[in-house]
Amino acid sequence: MADAAGEVIRVLLVDDHQVVRRGLRTFLEVQGDIEVVGEAADGAEGVDRAEELRPDVVLMDLRMPGADGVEALRKLRELGNPARVLVVTSFTEQRTVVPALRAGAAGYVYKDIDPDALAGAIRSVHAGHVLLQPEVAHALLSQEGAGGGPGRGTSLTEREREVLALIADGRSNREIARHLVLSEKTVKTHVSNILMKLDLADRTQAALWAVRHGMAG
Repeated sequence: MADAAGEVIRVLLVDDHQVVRRGLRTFLEVQGDIEVVGEAADGAEGVDRAEELRPDVVLMDLRMPGADGVEALRKLRELGNPARVLVVTSFTEQRTVVPALRAGAAGYVYKDIDPDALAGAIRSVHAGHVLLQPEVAHALLSQEGAGGGPGRGTSLTEREREVLALIADGRSNREIARHLVLSEKTVKTHVSNILMKLDLADRTQAALWAVRHGMAG
């Protein structure tokens, strides 16, 4: 059964362990609103499959032979692939977490995550949320260069500041539009302006910038 909007979330699995892919597929295929459309065993194959299949969400391991998850993330961004990437890994060190999120991951969860929580995470990133566990957010915030300096926030309009605070709260464009009584197209324009003015790459960095500079709700 699909979600309330009748939409099925199309998912690509990228992991070098077949047993992991099989386990993920077995669980996800019983979810009425999630469909596994393909698998890949390394980053390079994952990029090729993502371009071929155009999934909504990619579940991406980080450590794989050949092209790893971070390389795959960078390539997907370079290609302009719209898939939201949820990193699913057993590695928690900053040196693996931070590059993945800087490369464009929409979220980061661990392989021991409860299956129902994983399904929820897929739905969350598909809806446009940034999904960061507290220690992951701390790792990013502790890094210098997470985004523009504090003075840049003064260039934002009052509406852009409202939008930024809602991004930091994990709201999708649709939810922001509803909350502020705006069109979704207008919200997208505000988000683009925020990223440009603050010299940030994506919503993840915008959310972290807002937290760092006391603009989060």
